[in-house]
Amino acid sequence: MTASEPTSSNGRARGQPIAVIDYGVNNVGSVLNMFRRIGVEAIAVRHATALAGSSAVVLPGIGAFDAGVKSLRERGLFEAIRASVLDARTPILGICLGMQLLGAGSEEGSLEGLGLLAATARRLTVDREIPRLKVPHMGWNRTECLDRELFAALEAPRFYFVHSYHVVCEDPSDVAARCVYGAPFTAAVRRGPIMGTQFHPEKSHRFGMRVLENFAALVAAGHHA
Repeated sequence: MTASEPTSSNGRARGQPIAVIDYGVNNVGSVLNMFRRIGVEAIAVRHATALAGSSAVVLPGIGAFDAGVKSLRERGLFEAIRASVLDARTPILGICLGMQLLGAGSEEGSLEGLGLLAATARRLTVDREIPRLKVPHMGWNRTECLDRELFAALEAPRFYFVHSYHVVCEDPSDVAARCVYGAPFTAAVRRGPIMGTQFHPEKSHRFGMRVLENFAALVAAGHHA
C-alpha cells in the first residue's frame, strides 16, 4: 500500500477486493455476479493466504452445519477467518449457512462454529396444522429491518429464504432484522464488523442488491467497528 492510497479506519486500502469464501459447500458465482453488478470488486478465495489482501470477507453457504465446518477446516480457512475478524477486525458477512457458522454451534451438528457471535442455530418449528408452513422455509418473505446501516434505504423489503435452521442470539441487540414464519426468527445479525443474513441477498433482486451495496459502503467507509 502506498502513502497515496485511501484507507479505512482499520488501516486497509479501500481499493482492496472483498473475499468471497469458496469452500465447496456453496455457490459463489451468484454472489460474485451481484457484486459485479453493483460495481464492487470481489474475488473467490479458496486458500487462507488470500485473505490477507482483502478488505472484507463474505461467507456464503448451503447445506449441513458440520459439513461446512469440516470444509473450512480442511482448507485452512476456519482459523484464518477467525484471525482475520478477531485480530485484524476485518468485516465479515455470513449468508444463510454462513451466518449460522458465525455462531458457537448448531442443533444440526456436533462441531463448533467460528464462535464470532454468541449464538446457536436451532431447527425451525412450525404449526403442522397450517398446511402452507413447511420446513425448510423456502421462498420470499417480508422482513423487519432493525439495523439502519446494513439495511439503509430499504422499506418493507422482501428477501428470499431457503433454510431449516435459524440463529438464536444470546444478546438481543445482535439481531439486525427479524422475520416471521409461524413464529418470529432472526433474519440478520450484526455486532460491529460481524454481520450475517439468513436470507440470500444474491437471490433477492433489488432488495438483496441494496444490502450488498450497504455492506460494501460500510467496508469502504470503515464505519463497521
